[in-house]
Amino acid sequence: MVVVLTLITLIAGVLLGYVQKVTHDPIEKAQKAKQEDAVKQVVPEFDNAPIAEQYTVEANGLVLKLFPATKDGERVGTAVETVSKKGFGGEISIMVGFNADGSIRNYQVLSHNETPGLGSKMGEWFKTDKGAQSVLGKNPGVDNLTVKKDGGDVDAITAATISSRAFLDAIANAYAAYTNNTDAITGATTQKGKEENHE
Repeated sequence: MVVVLTLITLIAGVLLGYVQKVTHDPIEKAQKAKQEDAVKQVVPEFDNAPIAEQYTVEANGLVLKLFPATKDGERVGTAVETVSKKGFGGEISIMVGFNADGSIRNYQVLSHNETPGLGSKMGEWFKTDKGAQSVLGKNPGVDNLTVKKDGGDVDAITAATISSRAFLDAIANAYAAYTNNTDAITGATTQKGKEENHE
């Protein structure tokens, strides 16, 4: 009995190791391709290799990846892979692209666990030129990119204030890393009173 169980355990261990080895490279390549695509979507046209030139910056207690975009040797923008742990469903991850002047060029939601049909709308909501929804073209160092319920200038996603705060918190974290100055912005988009914000 002991010999049989030992053999089964050994075989299972070998098989798991083999599967991990076989799938590691394809998964890594897929993740890199997704990252490269996200960078291309959010920064101006560039002629360097932002993925190869990435670096990290600590901001608001987070270590974030920055991807510099240059053309003809001049910095045209920077993509920041940012997160917020304040989502309704937990952590959200976003790639934010800043122009050279610090304004937001574009963003792409990389992952989240927000409520389908509510918080999940963040992928397009904050790009839509309707009311005060869009953050594109705004500069977090100048504009008050918090939800209106908190005294800011941005329309929250309908019935998803917590998700909206988390999205804008991720933007704040990205800007803090981009400027390398956590005193400039401190992730002020905190969750207030969950009892008044339901998804």
